[in-house]
Amino acid sequence: MNFSKYWMLVTIDGMGERKLKEIALAKTFMIDVFANLRGIDEMSDTLIQKQLFNLFENNTGEQSLLAQRSLLCFISWNIEQVCLQLVRQFGTFHGFTQRDLLPYVLDDDGSLQPSNKYQCVSRQILQTFNPEKSSLSSWTSRKVKQHDPLNKFLLECGVYLISDWAILNDTKTQQLPKILGEFHSLTSIEIERSQKILAAYHSIYRIERLEQRGRGYRGRCKVPTTEQLEKIRGILNQTEMSKFSHERLLGELQQLASQLREYRIYVRGGKFIRDSLDEQLNQNYTLLENIPAENSENLTIEVDRTQEFLKAYRLQMSNCLDSALNSVVRSRVGKLQKKNVDKANNFTTALYLFHCERLSMSEIAKKLGLRAQDTVTRLLKLKEFRADVRQEILLRLRENILELAQSYSTPERLKKLYLQINEAIEEEINKVISQADKEASTIKSNVPMSCFSQTLCKQLEERRKIHDS
Repeated sequence: MNFSKYWMLVTIDGMGERKLKEIALAKTFMIDVFANLRGIDEMSDTLIQKQLFNLFENNTGEQSLLAQRSLLCFISWNIEQVCLQLVRQFGTFHGFTQRDLLPYVLDDDGSLQPSNKYQCVSRQILQTFNPEKSSLSSWTSRKVKQHDPLNKFLLECGVYLISDWAILNDTKTQQLPKILGEFHSLTSIEIERSQKILAAYHSIYRIERLEQRGRGYRGRCKVPTTEQLEKIRGILNQTEMSKFSHERLLGELQQLASQLREYRIYVRGGKFIRDSLDEQLNQNYTLLENIPAENSENLTIEVDRTQEFLKAYRLQMSNCLDSALNSVVRSRVGKLQKKNVDKANNFTTALYLFHCERLSMSEIAKKLGLRAQDTVTRLLKLKEFRADVRQEILLRLRENILELAQSYSTPERLKKLYLQINEAIEEEINKVISQADKEASTIKSNVPMSCFSQTLCKQLEERRKIHDS
């Protein structure tokens, strides 16, 4: 045990760099209090903190202040460890370092007397600590992760500190149409499926969680047990949904939680980052066989095969987007022509004016001689249009990529990676549709055109050329 943690304060300098500050009075105090104890180095932090807490609570004057100061020094070390853990978990991907986090939570100046104007984070933690209910280390971890300024910064980086299972717990099934439909552009069939999964999860996991809370348990939501998953599977199988394995059910729940997490980050003003399949493969080579890394020649082969797969994947993504747009436009035009040929022509023209010439709905209405902008909105039905395109891409790309991956992995690994591949594909498609969504909501000529619009415009240009000739 590092006994000096009770008189060495972790703090930061003016440049945000970590430094240690010795509190001489706390050092003398700790040595005096524990000098007569044998085996102090083997004594647990819990026992030391319990004694210090008693001195802090049950005494007045300098002894109480010094016991408090010793505990505050220990808390500073724990705060640093929490920040290091956050950096290890999220820092590399979300672009922040320990130096970014520490200023939000390491603001203890080492004084004995608390300030009348401001209470530092360490003192806030100690003030709310109850040694009968928690350890000081775990309480510090919890309070640091709940600290509003730190959470605001993490949200801006795209990190939302709440477990998947807690997110699922406090999301109502009635909220899913808005979140999954409007934000993620999922179809009504996909939304209904997610609602059934969430309802089954609530009926087992959330009820048991509420029972735990009634018994006084306040710990973090944990991964569902095998028994809980079996009960959830039973409910879903009764609703005539496809049969679920434990692994697949767990994956579907985590995928839904990920979608809900992205929405929460967005509405709280943060940015969310979706992994593209390119990024996942570049980082992990997950669709390739395991090749021993000791041999540099093998490693070169692995990298070459990954790049080869990515090149083929990008081509498939581009082709599927192109064919999906073509299919949906032809289908929509065909339906409109059965009702009204002029309406079908107006549809393709309005689609071109909106996506390619970047005109507003009111401007398009004037160009086409229509009554008002709401007439154009009803004609285009852009959200429905994008949802149809998304579904078409998903069907085409899933089949093509799984077939493509067979050339780069063994059948055994493909079975294990099936869900992962599906999730990665869905994320990639969501990214394309989300870009189109945002572009449609702020259509401006100076905003870069999304790949969705670029592909669509290329097709519409070809249609116009054929029509004019």
